[in-house]
Amino acid sequence: MLWEAHDPLGALGGRFGFGDERAAGRWVATALGEHWGVRVLSCERIVISDHNALAWVGTPEGRMIAKWSVVPELFARLVEVARLTRWLDGRGIPVSVPVPALDGRLQVEVAGASMGLQHEVEGELLDVTDAGQVREAGAVLARLQDALAAYPDGDRVAAFGGPPLPLTARVTGWLDSSAGHLPGTAREALRSMLGGVPAGRLRAQLVHRDFRSANVLWAGGEVAAILDFEEIALDHRVVELARSAVLLGTRFRDWGPVPAEVHAAFLAGHESVRRLTEVEAGWWEVLLRWHALAMVPEGEDPTGWGAAALGEEFHAQR
Repeated sequence: MLWEAHDPLGALGGRFGFGDERAAGRWVATALGEHWGVRVLSCERIVISDHNALAWVGTPEGRMIAKWSVVPELFARLVEVARLTRWLDGRGIPVSVPVPALDGRLQVEVAGASMGLQHEVEGELLDVTDAGQVREAGAVLARLQDALAAYPDGDRVAAFGGPPLPLTARVTGWLDSSAGHLPGTAREALRSMLGGVPAGRLRAQLVHRDFRSANVLWAGGEVAAILDFEEIALDHRVVELARSAVLLGTRFRDWGPVPAEVHAAFLAGHESVRRLTEVEAGWWEVLLRWHALAMVPEGEDPTGWGAAALGEEFHAQR
């Protein structure tokens, strides 16, 4: 299990219909042989994330990853995400590139599942304790956002969602509906910050929306791949930048906040490629505070989100 604490064999059966891991491995091998012409020598591991699964397989061409979903409502979206990812590779953006099936499709429906295939990209998850990696990640995010803004079929991806609500309405809506467990002083401080943002329009475009350590591989002194574009949607660049800065340390279990120095290094890397506009710069601190407060849980807080978002150190460094 990637994120969850459930029994993996129970999830394999209940969500995907396999009696055990061997049955799942045989199904993967059959699908890859029939649709990609790939001979599977071994199925090394299977990882489950919600109703998606990934299988690492050994082949004569090296290790590959088969990824499939059993949520039919997502199938058309996955096709567009695969097309986009392949286009990004052609623009020099480091991504894990879909391997075309024998008939040219990048995403294939197999027995009630939508499956794609990729070569394994070697690397380690982004290390947020390394300022150089953090800075380079910010620069790569800026280049990715530039590319996404230029994607000629962006409307096909955007059709699966819609334009974002006005940003002030989003923040105040969250304050009114989801922040009741936070101290009143923290809520009012954020409302006060909203009153100081400069007037001006923020343009919406396609953004990754899940750019964080768990989805960024580092190898050879550079970002080797940005993974998992399934959350892609229309939003404002600075919203993604601030959210990613706050959540950059995300791994799969027991992850917590990163210090303000990481936020600053990430922003500096981004601005080495594209500087924030005056309006974006006016939103930056507000959005950092919003995303940090949104991570503070009700009740127990074992990884310290409350201390990071509400403590004096956070405010002193802003």
